[in-house]
Amino acid sequence: MPSSPYPAPSPRRGFRFRRARRWWTAAAVVLVLGLISWPVLHYTGVLSGKGDPVTFGDDAAGSTRQAGAAPHRSDPVDEAPETLMPTGPAADLREESRLADGTVIAKTTLQGAKSGFTGKVWVWAPKQYKEPQYRKSGFPVLVALPGGPGASGNYWIGTNLKLQSSIAKWSQEGKAQPFIVVMPVLNPGTDKKEDYHDGSDIPGRPKMGTWLAEDVPDFVRANFRTLKSRDGWAFMGSSSGGFAGLKTVLQHPDRFKAVIASGPDIVPDSPHWKGHEAERQANNPQKLAQQLIDTKGPDVYLAFQYGTAEHPITINGVNGFIKTYGDKGPVHTHLTRIPGGLHNAETYVRGMGMGPMEWISRHLQGPTPRP
Repeated sequence: MPSSPYPAPSPRRGFRFRRARRWWTAAAVVLVLGLISWPVLHYTGVLSGKGDPVTFGDDAAGSTRQAGAAPHRSDPVDEAPETLMPTGPAADLREESRLADGTVIAKTTLQGAKSGFTGKVWVWAPKQYKEPQYRKSGFPVLVALPGGPGASGNYWIGTNLKLQSSIAKWSQEGKAQPFIVVMPVLNPGTDKKEDYHDGSDIPGRPKMGTWLAEDVPDFVRANFRTLKSRDGWAFMGSSSGGFAGLKTVLQHPDRFKAVIASGPDIVPDSPHWKGHEAERQANNPQKLAQQLIDTKGPDVYLAFQYGTAEHPITINGVNGFIKTYGDKGPVHTHLTRIPGGLHNAETYVRGMGMGPMEWISRHLQGPTPRP
């Protein structure tokens, strides 16, 4: 047989080719797996920006601001008349966690100028906040309070309870306003069960009533586009947080219009009230509701909910309050009974989707789209 005019292939060159092909195949597999897993890793925090600075684009031009800097102010003619642009100074906001839709829960430490109390505050803004048609509009605010002591944290920041993702979904369905959700600590000191302050200014104690009613709203106005009137301000809370939200709305109806009180206490029962009975009664929702009825004060909208499997003390307390004060004059009430529900946050998020969130949203002002 005549010899081939072409040289025989080198065994070494064939090895190099096969090795290169395996390398490119492996690289392609890694790339595909990376593209698939990156959102999961980012969402779970493995590749997230936790601790990184956060800007919500909360000036009319959407520019990034450094902590402590005054915000850019748009021409007042361009702003919606009901909108209050951020007053500044900007807080040092840091990413805490990220939802599947890309929105961020951020954290800061707030030094309360009026209360003198320093504590953590977490914030979240819905996707609508950055949409072009709302860049000149204020957004309603929902102050979300935890149950229990809530001194070192606020469990509404956890994505497992799905408060923020539920509000995002409900707002898209027209069942909720696209709230800015603000989650401050509820109490000072320790997380011991007995160390709670009823969201009130108890003599000789940190002024937690002033913290919730003044310092936290001032912080929100400094950093976000909000609404000028009380029609854009509401509370929600569970258990002791439900009490604090209910009490704050009744105590300051000129500033806040609505609340979702889930499994709330009805009377102040902090052990720190000892020796201060007059001040305790001044923070009693029963007394405050009657006072509002007597003075024909501003309308307030109180949405209550409880699980049907909760303790009778909670159920009877809510029922008794509604029977005595509900729908009398300016005090408007709404009740949701959650079938089989227990005294916990999972129950209350489920219940909010059954009516309370939609009910308070109907009585609150939302953002106004503008060209």
